[in-house]
Amino acid sequence: MAERKVLIKYYPPDFNPAKLIKNKRPIDKQDNVRMMLPMTVRCNTCGNYLSIGTKFNMRKETVLNENYLGIRIYRFYLKCTHCYTEITFKTDPKNHDYVLEYGATRNYEASRDNEKAEETLKQLRDNDEEGNAMRFLENRTMDSKRELQILDALDEIRHNSKKTLYLTPEELIKRMVEQQIKNQIYEELDENENLKMQDFKENFVNYSSDDDDN
Repeated sequence: MAERKVLIKYYPPDFNPAKLIKNKRPIDKQDNVRMMLPMTVRCNTCGNYLSIGTKFNMRKETVLNENYLGIRIYRFYLKCTHCYTEITFKTDPKNHDYVLEYGATRNYEASRDNEKAEETLKQLRDNDEEGNAMRFLENRTMDSKRELQILDALDEIRHNSKKTLYLTPEELIKRMVEQQIKNQIYEELDENENLKMQDFKENFVNYSSDDDDN
């Protein structure tokens, strides 16, 4: 075994790394990976169930011309353990999940439940607004108010980001010190309030006991 472990590699004096041939990786190259199945699926050909957590030797590739906010999407290929039909699925960064593409059916999909819940809520709202003009106006007013609050919060975040972007280290330290002082003041005020409440409770208890004695 000792002769297999190469500890020292010999580089000749005339070695020039610039002359090495650079191997370009093909865009559509597939890699062999060992991976657990992230969901329970049922084969469409033979009806065999493949449980979540089952390990497979899969082929992985990058999906071309498809991404989500710059995040790459990967496709995986595996075979059914019973009929060897090829099954494919890919990543879904938007919903933090996986999407089955071919060869099998997924038992449970959280996205379907979310869509069903949204449809149910929409149906309930439509039924509530039907024939009730006041309820319709109230819902529209609440939607507009919620949108304005979201826009105001986004504007405030952008404004704060711009302000902190051009701050010097001294100004940042000054702001941190001011925030710490404010937090200390608020803590002291809370302690004083708690002490006042405790004194009030003790005095009230003493006053009540004196009345009972009389």
